Amino acid sequence: MKEKKPLPKTLEEIEEVIMETDVLVIGGGNAGCFAAIEAKKLNPNLKVTIMEKAHIDRSGCLAAGMDAINAYIKKGKTPEEFVKWSRSQVRGLLREDLALSLAQILNEPVEEWEKWGLPIKKDENGEYQARGQWDIAIQGSEMKVILAEKTREMGVEILNRVVATNYLLDGDRVIGAMGFGVRDGKFYVIKAKATIVATGGAAGLYKPYTNDGIDCHHQIWYCPFNTGTGYAMGIRAGAEMTSFEMRWAAVRTKDFNGPIDTISVGYKTPMINAKGEKILQEKYAEWGGDKAPRFIRVFAPMEEWLAGRGPCYVDTTQMTPEQIKEMKMDYLNERPSFVLFLASRGQDLSREPLEVYGSDPYIVGGHTASGYWINVDRATTLKGLYAAGDVAGGVPNKFVSGCAAEGILAARGALKYIESLQEELKLDHAQVAREKERVFAPLLSGAQGKDGITPREMEERMQRLMDEYAGGVHQFYRMNEERLNYALQHIQMLKNQTQYLVAQDLHELMLAHEVIDRLDVAEVLIHHLLFRRETRWPGWQTRMDYPEVNPELDCFVNSRKNPTTGEIEMFTRPYEQMIPGDRLRP
Repeated sequence: MKEKKPLPKTLEEIEEVIMETDVLVIGGGNAGCFAAIEAKKLNPNLKVTIMEKAHIDRSGCLAAGMDAINAYIKKGKTPEEFVKWSRSQVRGLLREDLALSLAQILNEPVEEWEKWGLPIKKDENGEYQARGQWDIAIQGSEMKVILAEKTREMGVEILNRVVATNYLLDGDRVIGAMGFGVRDGKFYVIKAKATIVATGGAAGLYKPYTNDGIDCHHQIWYCPFNTGTGYAMGIRAGAEMTSFEMRWAAVRTKDFNGPIDTISVGYKTPMINAKGEKILQEKYAEWGGDKAPRFIRVFAPMEEWLAGRGPCYVDTTQMTPEQIKEMKMDYLNERPSFVLFLASRGQDLSREPLEVYGSDPYIVGGHTASGYWINVDRATTLKGLYAAGDVAGGVPNKFVSGCAAEGILAARGALKYIESLQEELKLDHAQVAREKERVFAPLLSGAQGKDGITPREMEERMQRLMDEYAGGVHQFYRMNEERLNYALQHIQMLKNQTQYLVAQDLHELMLAHEVIDRLDVAEVLIHHLLFRRETRWPGWQTRMDYPEVNPELDCFVNSRKNPTTGEIEMFTRPYEQMIPGDRLRP
């Protein structure tokens, strides 16, 4: 067995690696890989580098695969129709310019994926097999491996297991990023002409309902390793953010947190309460029944619980044995352990319906509109920085294909920027020294035997605060002014206590920075929740003290943190409608 390398006790012992590249992509998930591939397609001579916290073969939201592509423009449909549908799902708030530019190339990455080896199911006419209005069925257990293989084939430089911690800045311009190796313990400084952030959204801000005294730390819906780092780096650098208050919470299988669309959409099983009443079709029919917005799909069963009509289920008892077998095969493409979960309970789905419940809330721009405020080139408000996928704001309902398409758009925007670049990029060695000291402080404290707070202890305190006072699942997503102010006060106290974090190894150092990043995101999120004094998306954002929609807030709620003072400025941006049609549901 290899001997464990002793921890460094001084900064001087930590090796620095300084690199240069043309395009730096932070995050090697779906959007990041597509961004890197597109950049090399457009200019094979460019040096393109991916900085990935894990390993690109199995990183990001697609690590375990998918059983469907949830956004595809089918024959007879148009990009404009997709934008109108997406608008209806979020009660009228999305960037129509961004949504349309994305919808116009939405099919490109899907068809490319198939050429690279992704199996897509076909119907009797040889067309992609439909699963819903915009969904197509796939056999996607290996889709991330296929994507990673193509990325390597294109000649992209890949830095696996290197954690990004902050942007490298030249004044107000982003010129790369800094971070550390989780395996080698080196400090990385990567200088780039253009930077694309594609680190995914933020999980783990809230206590999950599966946290019941046993180690269910990662038994959540969204990828637990997407911890809001991309958001946090932008917040600290002064980037403009949008719509954090449009959180994402989903109906998921109780005690497992597995996806429900596979059953409810794929096999048209209705959601019912304990009385056997169809929830969406009968109790909340005014929202559109099966076509109800996604926030209603989580709000409705939670309301049934509160009214004493829980538990709630998806009614699988009408499924045939053949359908149940086929459904389990579908799950093997996305959540294979779900089949073991059913077997461990001895549950016969043809006799006993499958219980559902709400997930903890997430900040995820691929499903809602949370993230960086960007333009159609996917440029953020920081020069030289582009955003794609879950970290980019303004475009809800992107899902897998939309995040891939956004990676393509971000690469095109970044290359245009590089062509126009005339200034020489200057490395600020003082900034590098400050970041190195900040990054390794918890590890040096641990090596020197200092007493302090472990990352897990701080994370659990943060999750409890967010759950109880900022509208978590245990509070049925409900919040008010007083609770939110309490949450903000105590989250800020925790932020001040991050100086006492200690790490015993490089993995714990990574966990320490994950909780630091989550706290920065949580603080901004609470400011957004406080600012939107209305209930626009029941379930995702339920204000008990402001239960109605406020027409004066028919706009985007944005924020920017002053990097010098640390103050968070809240303001609004107007909605600009491009495509005719109704914007608001009841």
